[in-house]
Amino acid sequence: MALDDDIAILAAAPLFGLMDRDALRLISFAAERRRLEPGAVLFTRGTPADGGFVVTRGTVVLEPRSPRGVPVEAGPSTLIGQTALFLPLERPSTARAGADPAEVMVVTQALMRRVLEVFPDAAAVIHDVLADELAALTRTFASSRAADPT
Repeated sequence: MALDDDIAILAAAPLFGLMDRDALRLISFAAERRRLEPGAVLFTRGTPADGGFVVTRGTVVLEPRSPRGVPVEAGPSTLIGQTALFLPLERPSTARAGADPAEVMVVTQALMRRVLEVFPDAAAVIHDVLADELAALTRTFASSRAADPT
């Protein structure tokens, strides 16, 4: 895939779309690519996560986290594992390539840290967006708790 194509895919992905072209170029140059055959496992539930994945071609299917859940299909420009870009944690589900071959760009925590050090303006914007998302989630939980009569 050409550099401009990679940058366009990253720019359309949540979080990465907040970065300028030079930051996306650094990610594109430094990120590992993985090709997955149909049905191949990208990662399994409970394994350590040290970064995220951006789907560049095909689809990746995330298995449901609970028995009543439904699979989630992630296509091009989808960011899988946003939190794992910043914190070491365990994968909450298993992910496999869909019915066709898929490709992903692997963005490790080390790469993300490097990009944010080189581009502090991007770091500030991402910080603000993540803080706003956390505040909104906290408000949602608080209002749910207030509405629950038990």
